[in-house]
Amino acid sequence: QVQLVESGGGLEQAGGALRLSCAASGGTFNRLYMGWFRQAPGKDREFVAAIRWSDGNTYYADSVKGRFTISRDNAKNTVYLQMNRLKPEDTATYYCAAGATGYSEPNAPRSYAYWGQGTQVTVSS
Repeated sequence: QVQLVESGGGLEQAGGALRLSCAASGGTFNRLYMGWFRQAPGKDREFVAAIRWSDGNTYYADSVKGRFTISRDNAKNTVYLQMNRLKPEDTATYYCAAGATGYSEPNAPRSYAYWGQGTQVTVSS
């Protein structure tokens, strides 16, 4: 059973930085992308960033472009999200996602078969 375990969330002031990690375990699986999504209370889950596992190509939501960086460590089966210049509107539960479903849009939840339990990020003003 594939498991994705996120870590690194917390409380940070606006302008600060946090680094999220997502470690995959439980066996091999087809991973076209690994990605991060977030969901704030009362809002839909939204795409944040993704990385194509084969070549490291990255994709970002416009709201985080230039502030967040997604990266991977193949040997550790881990993907990271470095979040700089945090804003209060970045406050949300952040979810890691992986595993191919047959869809190929990196920014669509339907492209991911496995999801982590989420880690809370709170940015104070």
